[in-house]
Amino acid sequence: MNNTFRFGFYPINSQFVKNEEINKIAGGYFNYLEAIGGEQWNSSDINKKNPIIYLMITGGTEEQLLNILKQRNQHNSNEPAIILAFPTHNSLPAALEALARLHQDNKKGQIIFLNGVNDKTGIRQLEEILKDLELYFSLKNTRIGLVGSPSDWLVASSPKPTILQNKWGPEVVDVSMSEIKRNLKSITINSIKTIIESLVNNAVEIREPSNSDLQENVKVYIALKKTLKQHKLDAITVRCFDLILEKKITGCFALAQLLDDKVIAGCEGDLVSTMGMIWCQKLLGVIPWMANPAGLNIENNTLWLAHCTVPRSIVKKYSLRSHFESGLGVGIQGTIANGPVTLLRIGGKQMEKIWLAEGNIIQTGKREDLCRTQVEIKLSTGNVLDLLQKPLGNHIILVQGHHQKLLFSWWKNMIE
Repeated sequence: MNNTFRFGFYPINSQFVKNEEINKIAGGYFNYLEAIGGEQWNSSDINKKNPIIYLMITGGTEEQLLNILKQRNQHNSNEPAIILAFPTHNSLPAALEALARLHQDNKKGQIIFLNGVNDKTGIRQLEEILKDLELYFSLKNTRIGLVGSPSDWLVASSPKPTILQNKWGPEVVDVSMSEIKRNLKSITINSIKTIIESLVNNAVEIREPSNSDLQENVKVYIALKKTLKQHKLDAITVRCFDLILEKKITGCFALAQLLDDKVIAGCEGDLVSTMGMIWCQKLLGVIPWMANPAGLNIENNTLWLAHCTVPRSIVKKYSLRSHFESGLGVGIQGTIANGPVTLLRIGGKQMEKIWLAEGNIIQTGKREDLCRTQVEIKLSTGNVLDLLQKPLGNHIILVQGHHQKLLFSWWKNMIE
């Protein structure tokens, strides 16, 4: 575990226990927690913007913990309560009673039981939950720029920003499309020549896009980078069809290139999918791809995904095409290698649900009646029938590799 990661641990003990007794009972746990990056907190620290562990030292402290959590939740709402218990002085009974009450109140929490300071299983569980908390707080410090508003057709994927923030953590910052247009005007051709050369020289084919198309679409990338810097954003999602209608240019390359830069960028103002991509990148350290489910086969448990914004770093080769729906601008037609992938979709009115599946890409397509990059996936876990019977929305996130267990565990601990 990274020892530079700071968290607080709050000792909770009966008022009848003296300080010297507390050190005798729990001094070994104090030393361990400090060794892995923790610091002991008291009531004056409770509102700090760091993860916190509640160390139940004695019994009879259930109400005390609930009162501390109430104070904590005034500034860190929806934070899961992580309660550390051990075998002596009624630590575990108190933890069980307190957690039962939290669950009755529909609050999240869990107990980590350490059967002594050398309990390898308990220590591993604690360090795993601390990593989960690190990501949880990282998301709370994330700023997503929403350029324009979600596209009109995202009728199940346009949560209020407060819902996203309350459930997942990131703040949504409204950015007007006029700001992007102003940034576009300030970009010169000379400033983007190197980017265009790289894009063109590494393509196996350039079919529809003209030199002018390439120039204007690379300008969108630079304009979005300026917007990210101006608003101190960590991620962005763009109502990109407005650019098509008003400027006859597309955002496909810009969004794909930002992903290659390890900056999450979503299409169509889709906050739900953008959140899914942020989550995948932070938890797994991989570059995600947002795509449409284009078709499925229930008998074979396969589905096709397609979109024009695939990041070039996850493809073997690519061609430069037009954007599929409009026939304008630049879309990327990439070939993703066959191999293991994980699929993800967040959904629900409060963004509280997920659909997860693992499988393997079995082929790449080049149909002219679909978005440009197309892959067929055969699922090994999950069922494509769920997408028909219990859909959470349109766009699905694909990441390379099998990560379902890790994603589900984090969601279960921190969100559900």
